[in-house]
Amino acid sequence: MTAPVPSPQPDRAPTDWKGAAMQKRIAARYSAERRFRTLGLTAIVMSAGFLAYLLISMLHDGLAGFTRTEIAMRIDFPTAPIVLDPASLRSANADAALASVNWQSLTDQAAQENLGKDSIWLAPSAWVAVRDAVKHDPSVLQKVATLNLPASAELDLAAKSDGSDEAEAAYARLDKTGLVHRAVNWSFLTASDGTDPTQVGIWGAFKGSLLTMTVTLLLSFPIGVLAALYLEEYAPRNRWTDMIEVSINNLAAVPSIIFGLLGLAVFLNTLHLPRSAALVGGLTLALMTMPVIVIAGRNAIKAVPPSIRDAALGIGASPVQVVFHHVLPLALPGIMTGTIIGMARALGETAPLLMIGMRAFIASPPGGITDPATVLPVQIFLWSDEVSKGFVEKTSAAIIVLLAFLLGMNSIAIYLRNKFERRW
Repeated sequence: MTAPVPSPQPDRAPTDWKGAAMQKRIAARYSAERRFRTLGLTAIVMSAGFLAYLLISMLHDGLAGFTRTEIAMRIDFPTAPIVLDPASLRSANADAALASVNWQSLTDQAAQENLGKDSIWLAPSAWVAVRDAVKHDPSVLQKVATLNLPASAELDLAAKSDGSDEAEAAYARLDKTGLVHRAVNWSFLTASDGTDPTQVGIWGAFKGSLLTMTVTLLLSFPIGVLAALYLEEYAPRNRWTDMIEVSINNLAAVPSIIFGLLGLAVFLNTLHLPRSAALVGGLTLALMTMPVIVIAGRNAIKAVPPSIRDAALGIGASPVQVVFHHVLPLALPGIMTGTIIGMARALGETAPLLMIGMRAFIASPPGGITDPATVLPVQIFLWSDEVSKGFVEKTSAAIIVLLAFLLGMNSIAIYLRNKFERRW
């Protein structure tokens, strides 16, 4: 039986590109493309504008936190009512010798002699600066020295035209005498938390963040990479691995507060690890970061061409050598990208760390991963809740430090990613 012969199709008329209908369609396409490009450019400009506004406002408020108002105080140490041998400050018992002196009384007496009724505008913790000056240079005990002591938070705000009328009037009087000036607030970079906004610093929280991120990276990166390698290269394809994949994808989208509850239940209530320690914070953030690294690692490993594996096996490499000598180095840039995203998210987290007690008042920097510590996001959160207006600029300054820390961490990770990047 012969197949039916298809009927001939009528000839299609050629497209009239110069006709009115076609020109109208072409004009509509070009118009749609111009609208799309305009919308895209508008979105970029708006995003850049919001970012610029955020950075400018933050820098405007935060840069002042790196400076402070100081008052020049003339202190006659030889006639001061203290008994302190300069030689004792060069011995091993220097701290005990300093602790035996009533520095508060000495500072108050000098303030009365130098400032009179304006002595109230000296910071309550100015005696710490006097003690540190003597500790740094014991020879000042044998002479009359002029020390620059921090002014109170009210006078510091008046120096920025943001204080009360009384404080601004006092600042004007002191400014005429040449006793007040602005200086870099080095204690903000070297001190820890406190109750006086003129003496608080970021070093304790910065060191706590550094220790916490170190624990997080050392745990999440190797475990996440090995899990990705196993799931992609070795795990059999069955319902159990499918359940594991679905669980990992779900964990990557779980709210961070859930990981805080998990850390509270497992690490504190069950394992009885030290509360508010960088070790517990790192363990909790590692649980949160690991799914992101596993997902990014699997995608990067999957993107390596199969020809790389076949070629390595063809020249006699073992399966383990294929994975660790060929596949993993080629997938490492993609894995580093996922690690950057996960660590950046972990650095800015506050909720899970609040659940494990890292919102405590920490007056000294942690000495190790088991010591009580806080982190930069939690420190910013605590300062933003303070009543004193002097903490406003300190909060903005701490945000600048946090962004600088994040930028530095990401820069190192991007450098390593580009260094290991290979093209095929």
